[in-house]
Amino acid sequence: MSQDSITLEVEARTVSGKAVKHLRKDGLVPAVIHDHGKESILIQGTYLDLSRVYKAAGKHHPVELKTPTHSYVVLIKDAEFEPRKNQLTHLVFNAVDKNQKVEAEIPVHPQYAEGNESSPAERTGLIVLSQLESVEVRAIASKLPDVLYYDAEKLVEVGDHATVADIIVPEGVEFITEDSHTIATVFEPSALAAANDAAGGDATADEATGDANANESAEGTEAEKAAEAKEAKAE
Repeated sequence: MSQDSITLEVEARTVSGKAVKHLRKDGLVPAVIHDHGKESILIQGTYLDLSRVYKAAGKHHPVELKTPTHSYVVLIKDAEFEPRKNQLTHLVFNAVDKNQKVEAEIPVHPQYAEGNESSPAERTGLIVLSQLESVEVRAIASKLPDVLYYDAEKLVEVGDHATVADIIVPEGVEFITEDSHTIATVFEPSALAAANDAAGGDATADEATGDANANESAEGTEAEKAAEAKEAKAE
């Protein structure tokens, strides 16, 4: 499975709703294909295969999905995870037309001058706070980029910021996210620390971990219920 061509073979699924919990116990992940208003197609695949595809494709790279009766070009629309172990529990695929433009979320990364591994601001001890990890774009499925880059060399002094307008635009890609949306901003470390303290961000790691552990079991149950509700609605 390469980043240029991602292929996945899946099986038809006969169970739905609460019954899918038995699939997960057997190492399978339930999924569904939405195909342009047609009846939803219930499928399943191994946890290993679907997890690898999700990691490789994200929500922006086309996947060639092969069922026992048909092949689809799809994008991953949604993914559900069990929060305690961060395990994939459900996937929703959208079938797309290779020749039609689709909308997708593309990750945004900083780009530095050759030989640099950080922005000018970071190289002088300032902090660059990321405020946008991905942008929405529109393009033909085969033209969707795996990642977009913005010029981080312009981040030099406190208050400097990069926006969507600073992203290097590949040919054939249209932005849906507004150009003025901020991607990253430069802060003085002491000012950022003071803001965190004022916002109550000074809790100890032990306290935070304790709160998370107390809620893990309930969160896991809620995540499964949410996945089952989505499944029922899709059908």
